Amino acid sequence: MTSSLSGTFGFQSVTPEEREQRIRAVFNAVAPRYDLMNDVMSFGIHRLWKRAMVRAARPAAGQVIVDLAGGTGDVARLLAAPDRRVMVCDPSPEMMAVGEKRCRGLGVQFVEGKAEAMPFETNSVDTLTIAFGLRNATSPEAALAEIFRVLKPGGWFVCLEFSKPWALIRPFYDAYSFHVIPRLGAWIAREPAAYSYLVESIRRFPDQKEMAGLMRVAGFERIDWRNLSMGIACLHSGVKPAS
Repeated sequence: MTSSLSGTFGFQSVTPEEREQRIRAVFNAVAPRYDLMNDVMSFGIHRLWKRAMVRAARPAAGQVIVDLAGGTGDVARLLAAPDRRVMVCDPSPEMMAVGEKRCRGLGVQFVEGKAEAMPFETNSVDTLTIAFGLRNATSPEAALAEIFRVLKPGGWFVCLEFSKPWALIRPFYDAYSFHVIPRLGAWIAREPAAYSYLVESIRRFPDQKEMAGLMRVAGFERIDWRNLSMGIACLHSGVKPAS
């Protein structure tokens, strides 16, 4: 099973190298207003979704926790505590510069690295979270394999991602996504093209069952998923086998 995203940028066909470069440029451009834009686009609901993800991650004392693609630190702030080590791994220095300011004094570490090649030892991470970042990896399949590698046996993977909403709301959701969000991007983030890409990338990302299949291929067990806000977002989880 393959997500076929590595050769795309939104609805355009590109090389994997060009995909990586263009996605990196998107996030560098929107970094200063990224969280504000998320608040406006989702009416603040993304913060509730991320709190649900953190509860599902079950952070505990003594754990090593990585929040992947969490540059602005909003999830890391929820995970942080004096009795655990929390690290943000993100490919964008611009995004992490925002996060470092917001996480000052919380003990959160920021490490530059992309999802397909994280700078962590094999079997070294207790829990890995990623919120709305897997679909922006150059290859989501390679990212899942890398996540599996760095997790300890018995380690917990929790992914929050946009997904396929219920049929009842799909027409309204599509109209809002394609007509309102790019205009908000132009007004608030001053990057309408970036937010057109983000909307298109959501449509290309595997749905709930397909994502579960990709996780199974990567080697995860105890795979589960739970719809949030009628399927607009979905919380996926899985465990690296203990042996």
